[in-house]
Amino acid sequence: MEYAFHFYNTMAETGLCMALKNVLGELTAPPVVLCVGSDLAIGDSLGPITGTMLRQKQYGGFVYGSLKTPVTAKEVRYMEGFLRKTHPSSKIIAVDAAVGESGDVGLMKVVSGPLRPGSGANKRLGKVGDVSVLGIAAPKSAFSYSLLNLTRLNMIYSMSEAISGAIASFGLCCFRRNCS
Repeated sequence: MEYAFHFYNTMAETGLCMALKNVLGELTAPPVVLCVGSDLAIGDSLGPITGTMLRQKQYGGFVYGSLKTPVTAKEVRYMEGFLRKTHPSSKIIAVDAAVGESGDVGLMKVVSGPLRPGSGANKRLGKVGDVSVLGIAAPKSAFSYSLLNLTRLNMIYSMSEAISGAIASFGLCCFRRNCS
Protein backbone atom coordinates (compact mmCIF):
# COMPACT_ATOMS: atom_id res chain seq x y z
CA MET A 1 0.00 0.00 0.00
CA GLU A 2 1.34 3.44 -0.93
CA TYR A 3 0.06 6.99 -0.44
CA ALA A 4 1.61 10.07 -2.06
CA PHE A 5 1.20 13.82 -1.48
CA HIS A 6 3.04 16.74 -3.08
CA PHE A 7 4.74 19.20 -0.75
CA TYR A 8 2.77 22.09 -2.37
CA ASN A 9 -0.50 20.42 -1.31
CA THR A 10 -1.85 22.36 1.68
CA MET A 11 -3.54 19.18 2.97
CA ALA A 12 -0.38 17.05 2.67
CA GLU A 13 0.24 16.95 6.43
CA THR A 14 -3.31 15.74 7.12
CA GLY A 15 -3.08 13.21 4.30
CA LEU A 16 0.21 11.85 5.59
CA CYS A 17 -1.25 11.49 9.10
CA MET A 18 -4.28 9.62 7.75
CA ALA A 19 -2.01 7.41 5.63
CA LEU A 20 0.02 6.52 8.73
CA LYS A 21 -3.22 5.60 10.55
CA ASN A 22 -4.30 3.40 7.64
CA VAL A 23 -0.95 1.64 7.31
CA LEU A 24 -0.15 1.17 11.02
CA GLY A 25 -3.66 0.71 12.39
CA GLU A 26 -4.20 0.33 16.14
CA LEU A 27 -1.00 0.56 18.18
CA THR A 28 -0.25 -0.63 21.69
CA ALA A 29 2.74 1.69 22.06
CA PRO A 30 3.79 4.99 20.45
CA PRO A 31 5.79 4.50 17.26
CA VAL A 32 9.56 4.93 17.22
CA VAL A 33 10.77 7.27 14.47
CA LEU A 34 14.06 6.65 12.68
CA CYS A 35 15.15 9.62 10.54
CA VAL A 36 17.87 8.52 8.12
CA GLY A 37 20.18 10.85 6.23
CA SER A 38 23.09 13.24 6.35
CA ASP A 39 23.44 16.99 6.50
CA LEU A 40 26.33 16.84 4.02
CA ALA A 41 23.97 17.06 1.01
CA ILE A 42 20.80 19.14 1.09
CA GLY A 43 18.77 16.46 -0.68
CA ASP A 44 19.84 13.83 1.83
CA SER A 45 19.02 15.99 4.86
CA LEU A 46 15.26 15.28 4.86
CA GLY A 47 15.60 12.70 7.65
CA PRO A 48 17.80 14.75 10.00
CA ILE A 49 15.72 17.91 9.51
CA THR A 50 12.51 15.94 10.17
CA GLY A 51 14.04 14.43 13.31
CA THR A 52 15.08 17.86 14.56
CA MET A 53 11.59 19.25 13.92
CA LEU A 54 9.98 16.30 15.73
CA ARG A 55 12.15 16.97 18.76
CA GLN A 56 11.23 20.67 18.66
CA LYS A 57 7.55 19.70 18.54
CA GLN A 58 8.28 17.61 21.64
CA TYR A 59 7.03 14.42 20.03
CA GLY A 60 6.42 12.11 22.98
CA GLY A 61 7.92 8.98 21.40
CA PHE A 62 11.51 8.09 20.65
CA VAL A 63 13.19 9.85 17.71
CA TYR A 64 16.52 8.64 16.33
CA GLY A 65 18.35 10.86 13.84
CA SER A 66 18.56 14.64 13.81
CA LEU A 67 20.86 17.37 12.56
CA LYS A 68 22.84 17.12 15.80
CA THR A 69 23.02 13.29 15.79
CA PRO A 70 22.37 11.99 12.26
CA VAL A 71 21.80 8.32 11.46
CA THR A 72 23.30 7.61 8.05
CA ALA A 73 22.30 4.85 5.64
CA LYS A 74 25.40 2.84 6.58
CA GLU A 75 24.24 2.65 10.21
CA VAL A 76 20.81 1.24 9.36
CA ARG A 77 22.02 -2.38 9.48
CA TYR A 78 22.74 -1.90 13.18
CA MET A 79 19.65 0.16 13.92
CA GLU A 80 17.07 -2.49 12.95
CA GLY A 81 18.28 -4.93 15.61
CA PHE A 82 18.83 -2.19 18.18
CA LEU A 83 15.34 -0.75 17.73
CA ARG A 84 13.63 -4.18 17.83
CA LYS A 85 15.42 -5.03 21.11
CA THR A 86 15.06 -1.61 22.71
CA HIS A 87 11.42 -1.02 21.68
CA PRO A 88 9.93 -4.52 21.20
CA SER A 89 6.27 -3.45 21.27
CA SER A 90 6.65 -0.33 19.11
CA LYS A 91 6.19 0.02 15.39
CA ILE A 92 9.02 1.78 13.57
CA ILE A 93 8.44 4.68 11.18
CA ALA A 94 11.52 5.16 8.98
CA VAL A 95 11.96 8.55 7.25
CA ASP A 96 14.42 9.18 4.42
CA ALA A 97 14.98 11.10 1.21
CA ALA A 98 14.75 9.17 -2.04
CA VAL A 99 15.26 9.54 -5.76
CA GLY A 100 12.47 8.83 -8.22
CA GLU A 101 11.01 9.68 -11.59
CA SER A 102 11.48 13.33 -12.57
CA GLY A 103 7.71 13.92 -12.29
CA ASP A 104 7.72 12.56 -8.73
CA VAL A 105 10.20 15.09 -7.30
CA GLY A 106 8.48 16.85 -4.41
CA LEU A 107 6.23 13.91 -3.51
CA MET A 108 6.10 12.54 0.01
CA LYS A 109 5.16 8.88 0.15
CA VAL A 110 3.95 6.64 2.94
CA VAL A 111 4.73 3.03 2.04
CA SER A 112 3.78 -0.07 3.97
CA GLY A 113 7.00 -1.99 4.61
CA PRO A 114 10.60 -1.36 5.55
CA LEU A 115 12.89 1.35 4.25
CA ARG A 116 15.87 0.36 2.13
CA PRO A 117 18.22 3.35 2.31
CA GLY A 118 20.74 3.72 -0.49
CA SER A 119 18.68 1.68 -2.97
CA GLY A 120 18.40 4.71 -5.28
CA ALA A 121 22.20 4.70 -5.54
CA ASN A 122 22.23 0.92 -6.16
CA LYS A 123 23.64 0.22 -2.69
CA ARG A 124 22.70 -2.95 -0.86
CA LEU A 125 22.32 -1.83 2.73
CA GLY A 126 20.10 -3.11 5.52
CA LYS A 127 16.38 -2.46 5.73
CA VAL A 128 14.54 -0.98 8.69
CA GLY A 129 11.04 -0.13 9.83
CA ASP A 130 7.44 -1.21 9.58
CA VAL A 131 6.43 1.76 7.45
CA SER A 132 8.52 4.08 5.28
CA VAL A 133 8.01 7.79 4.78
CA LEU A 134 9.94 8.95 1.75
CA GLY A 135 10.50 12.39 0.28
CA ILE A 136 11.43 12.30 -3.40
CA ALA A 137 14.27 14.83 -3.46
CA ALA A 138 15.82 14.33 -6.91
CA PRO A 139 15.29 12.46 -10.18
CA LYS A 140 16.89 9.04 -10.44
CA SER A 141 19.93 8.98 -12.70
CA ALA A 142 23.47 7.71 -12.85
CA PHE A 143 24.44 10.85 -10.94
CA SER A 144 21.73 10.72 -8.25
CA TYR A 145 24.08 11.56 -5.40
CA SER A 146 25.39 14.69 -7.11
CA LEU A 147 21.80 15.72 -7.90
CA LEU A 148 21.01 15.54 -4.17
CA ASN A 149 23.55 18.36 -3.75
CA LEU A 150 21.56 20.48 -6.21
CA THR A 151 18.23 20.03 -4.42
CA ARG A 152 16.50 23.17 -3.16
CA LEU A 153 16.52 23.54 0.61
CA ASN A 154 13.00 25.04 0.55
CA MET A 155 11.58 21.80 -0.84
CA ILE A 156 13.37 19.64 1.75
CA TYR A 157 12.38 21.97 4.58
CA SER A 158 8.74 22.07 3.44
CA MET A 159 8.60 18.28 3.18
CA SER A 160 10.17 17.97 6.64
CA GLU A 161 7.55 20.32 8.08
CA ALA A 162 4.70 18.27 6.63
CA ILE A 163 6.20 14.90 7.62
CA SER A 164 7.10 15.96 11.17
CA GLY A 165 3.67 17.53 11.65
CA ALA A 166 1.94 14.37 10.44
CA ILE A 167 4.03 12.10 12.65
CA ALA A 168 3.54 14.37 15.67
CA SER A 169 -0.24 14.38 15.11
CA PHE A 170 -0.27 10.63 14.65
CA GLY A 171 1.79 10.21 17.83
CA LEU A 172 -0.61 12.39 19.83
CA CYS A 173 -3.45 10.25 18.59
CA CYS A 174 -1.64 7.12 19.81
CA PHE A 175 -0.89 8.60 23.23
CA ARG A 176 -4.50 9.62 23.76
CA ARG A 177 -5.77 6.27 22.41
CA ASN A 178 -8.70 7.95 20.70
CA CYS A 179 -7.85 7.65 17.02
CA SER A 180 -10.82 7.83 14.74
